[in-house]
Formats: sequence, structure tokens, C-alpha cells
Amino acid sequence: MWRSPDGGRGRDVTCIACGETVPRSKAREYDKYGDRWNRRDKEFEYLCKPCDRRRCHQPRGDLESLLEDAETATGDDRTEFLAEYLALAEERDGSVEG
Repeated sequence: MWRSPDGGRGRDVTCIACGETVPRSKAREYDKYGDRWNRRDKEFEYLCKPCDRRRCHQPRGDLESLLEDAETATGDDRTEFLAEYLALAEERDGSVEG
């Protein structure tokens, strides 16, 4: 893996899961699009090591675009968002399991 010239020393990052600020050396890069190897023109988000261990490491496919589409269609209403998400997921994948 490529390392930054300073090895991440002296830089603090905020975990996107728990909000804790940790040294970069104690965090893991997170790419919401699932392609952390393509580094050109990217700014990564970070997870602290405990939160990274707890997250699912399975491929996400087009989950991010599905979430964005549901949010665009509904705005801030949680109930509408969830209903739209389920409808879009079923439309794209054929069925939704509970």
C-alpha cells in the first residue's frame, strides 16, 4: 500500500461512524464508492479502527447511487426516504428481503 510522505503522522481525522477524532495512523481510509485503489482526485473519509472492524466489508455494488436516488426523490422525510429506497431496490433487483 502507498504511504504518505509523513506516514500520516501529525494529522488527525474524524471517524465518520462515531465522530471520534483520532490520529491518522489509528484510522482506516473509507471510500464510499468502494474503490480505494483508484486514488486520483479523491479525498477519503476515515473510520477509527474499532468502527472499521465492526462494519461489513462486503462489496456494495450500486448501493451509494441507490441511496442518492432515494434521497433526491424524497428530501429529508425519513419515512418517505425508506419507502422510496425499498421501491427503487425492488425495481433494480427484482425483490427486497426484510
